[in-house]
Amino acid sequence: MSRLEGRVALITGAAGGIGSAVARRFAQEGAALCLADRTAPRAVLDPMLEAGGCAIGAAADVTHRPDIEAAVRATLEAFGRLDILVNVAGIVSMGPAATLPEEEWDRVLAVNLKGSFLCCQAVIPAMRQQGYGRIVNLGSVIGKNGGNPRPWIDPGEQTRASNAAYGASKAGVHAITFFLARELAADGITVNAVAPGPVASAMTADFPATLKALIPVGRMGRAEDVAEAVLFLASEAAGFVTGEVLDVNGGMWAD
Repeated sequence: MSRLEGRVALITGAAGGIGSAVARRFAQEGAALCLADRTAPRAVLDPMLEAGGCAIGAAADVTHRPDIEAAVRATLEAFGRLDILVNVAGIVSMGPAATLPEEEWDRVLAVNLKGSFLCCQAVIPAMRQQGYGRIVNLGSVIGKNGGNPRPWIDPGEQTRASNAAYGASKAGVHAITFFLARELAADGITVNAVAPGPVASAMTADFPATLKALIPVGRMGRAEDVAEAVLFLASEAAGFVTGEVLDVNGGMWAD
């Protein structure tokens, strides 16, 4: 039996590399999907529908509560329930802290942290009513390790890798994961996060080669690596796992 047969998932950031990989993997495992992004992700949705998948699209800015609530309503209207939320929507920010504009700080925290929290908040009533839910947030190794760059060795690394705003936003995602896991456990809802290391994508095209060389497994991560971890946490196999931040970083960081 497919691991997500009969389950309904809302995936934000579904047009991106990780979000689309999660969507495809969930579809393979039998889930019905609402794929949300700033514009409905037709490039992911259309091939899925052509292959006989069960999915709808939603245009949603995760910093805008009415958009999120509309996506949740659309999911419930289409499928009658909402079992899984995967918070992938996010943006990256690079460069040194000393020159980080306040507007950039606000933008990154709004999308990555506020957006994740608003999405969690929006699905709680439906999950509580059905007595079941899986929430999987996307954190980052940057929320744990103080950043990958080593500016004391090469200041140039800092200009091409994630900065303090990104790290703070993802550390915040880890924190809300811990809080919600405790708050929602008695309702049959688990809340976990996946913390990827550097994943090969358009966003990491300029990732310094000197930092790639520090990944013990010898390569950048793939979106599919992250999708497999998300699938586990969203499945019945992880029913006794909550409040966990699962590292998927090729050995860059262990805790």
